[in-house]
Amino acid sequence: MSGDGQRPEYRLLAELEARFDHFVEETDALVATWQASGASAWSFEHETADAAWLRHALLDVWYQDGQDGRATRSHVGLVAADEPVMEAVARVNATKQAFSALLAEIRNEVPSLIPEIKAVLPFRHPALQEHLRGKGLARLHLKQCWRTIPLAEAPVARVRLAWYASGRSIKRLTVREAEEKLLALDSEAPHVRIQLRQLAGIPDGEPLAQVQSQAPLMRANLFYREPLEDGRSRRAMNIALPLFVPSPDGRLPDHNLPPSHPPVTRTRARRRDERLEESAFLPSLRVYRYR
Repeated sequence: MSGDGQRPEYRLLAELEARFDHFVEETDALVATWQASGASAWSFEHETADAAWLRHALLDVWYQDGQDGRATRSHVGLVAADEPVMEAVARVNATKQAFSALLAEIRNEVPSLIPEIKAVLPFRHPALQEHLRGKGLARLHLKQCWRTIPLAEAPVARVRLAWYASGRSIKRLTVREAEEKLLALDSEAPHVRIQLRQLAGIPDGEPLAQVQSQAPLMRANLFYREPLEDGRSRRAMNIALPLFVPSPDGRLPDHNLPPSHPPVTRTRARRRDERLEESAFLPSLRVYRYR
């Protein structure tokens, strides 16, 4: 292959490296701006919520040994932010969006570059590379790079945190779609053949449900000091990173301390999933019949 064929790949990789550098630099600047402001912070997992904690939370972009690629680690906390800090958060989020957009372009045009990106980018920053030594953190977790830092759009009177452990996504499937998914597994495997026979025994027009359980997450209910322009006085959001709240005086709003672990059983009443049968009809696909 001629050198010309390689150029777009090198250009994309160089551009992504530049955007990663920008993300790290803006994050460092955000932490320094917050530290200089002298404002308060609170961490759910740690006794001390200082600049070192904040920097670690915002730059935790690594896979740990044995980590499921679909799972992300969370760093729940609250950070009081004056105007310069809120502006710095907006700049970091802009770098994350730019990184994410270019990554989507690369996945589309040169997906073979992705493994190289995960291996190469971490070594661009000596301070980040310190994390790698002896901790099994040799690869970048791309999703943890681009997830947005949550921020409240107006001063908050109080925050109520609670585990949300009942999340499920339910996708309707036709019998034909379920059959295609089973055939894509291994149509010769005995357990797949049993499920294909079961599927053949139901009407073609019967809708099926594919259920995906979602990992427990922390949800923050924000109660604003003053109603927003659109009249809303509260908002709920999922938080996987520290939540920045506008605070001219550097103090945190009133907040609760949720339990250290999510509840073992469902905390919310079953809604539409109660229409599904108790046991999976096609276990290999997590597909259920409606009652």
